[in-house]
Amino acid sequence: MNKKEKLNNFLSPIEEIVDEARNGRMFVLVDNEDRENEGDLIIPAQMATPDAINFMATYGRGLICLSMTKSRIDELELSPMGRRNPGKLDTAFTVSIEATKDVTTGISAADRAKTIQVAIDKSSGPSDIRTPGHVFPLTAREGGVLVRAGHTEAAVDITRIAGLNPASVICEIMKDDGTMARLNDLIPFCKKHNLKIGSISDLIRYRVNNDPIIKRKNNNLLSTKSYGDWNIFSYENTVNKNGPEHLALVKGELNNISSVLVRVHISNFINDAFDGVIGNFEDNGYISLKESMSEINKNGSGLIVVINYQDSSHILSNYINGNNIWNEEDKIRENGIGAQIIRDQGVKEMILLSKSKREVVGLEGFDIKVIDQRNPLKS
Repeated sequence: MNKKEKLNNFLSPIEEIVDEARNGRMFVLVDNEDRENEGDLIIPAQMATPDAINFMATYGRGLICLSMTKSRIDELELSPMGRRNPGKLDTAFTVSIEATKDVTTGISAADRAKTIQVAIDKSSGPSDIRTPGHVFPLTAREGGVLVRAGHTEAAVDITRIAGLNPASVICEIMKDDGTMARLNDLIPFCKKHNLKIGSISDLIRYRVNNDPIIKRKNNNLLSTKSYGDWNIFSYENTVNKNGPEHLALVKGELNNISSVLVRVHISNFINDAFDGVIGNFEDNGYISLKESMSEINKNGSGLIVVINYQDSSHILSNYINGNNIWNEEDKIRENGIGAQIIRDQGVKEMILLSKSKREVVGLEGFDIKVIDQRNPLKS
């Protein structure tokens, strides 16, 4: 048994973590080594007492934040902290907040606990909150960890599964020397404070098995002139049923292949209509759908996942107005939609088609591994 396996033996099943939340007990969630590789103290927001806030401030030492659903953020009319978020993990901070009544300076544990209770109270509105303040709200992505494998989404997912108000207070855990605590540091920390520790990967796995958001709808045969026959599958996002459907193009039989050639194609009107003939497509590492189909056809088998994020008119106007239309390609690093489709097609190990080596994070919970990457123009 290697060191990682020994450390993982200390992780509690997600069912136990949900039970801790349901009973108002604090717990720790750790994310993957290929992401932040950090642990957060988490407690359901409705159980966030002054003592809980003080514990986080004393022993967690990180920033104390309030994870909430997008709908609740909208109800409170909280705007994003900044229009630009260059961080690769795209944490969705809003402006900081304070309760308008029954607080003093706002920074004490009691004041922050009061602000949190006001923020999650359904009877509270924008007039009950002022900005800036000493509590930092975070907007969880709709779809939770199946869309973004972050602590923000995990904290809301756990409380929702537990049947509680879908909001949590979270705080990163730092060591005595001010550096971030990793899993091997978090285990003695949790033992000392009698806290259970779970992983976001296990939460993803739990949700995939019990609460998926991507559902297969239809399939048919797709015959092409240049690339042979494919099976085409359509998928819907159950969180956004009015949104665009996603597709899977399957060449050959994948069941008996140990390592499947896979391309995740971010579809938009400009990319696909002009098919790579515009210069800045090449500059952004764009691989056309034709290139992907050609490479997989030569290989004899493989999978193309076509992700549809936006409608074509929105993308066209963005391009004409000179706005960046390439950021969705980067977001696939955090997006679990493609991973759910890949998993549904039975792929466990894949060779990723990409023009440049890309760090693909958050796949562990989907039981998918990227074992290699291939540039179709060099094969």
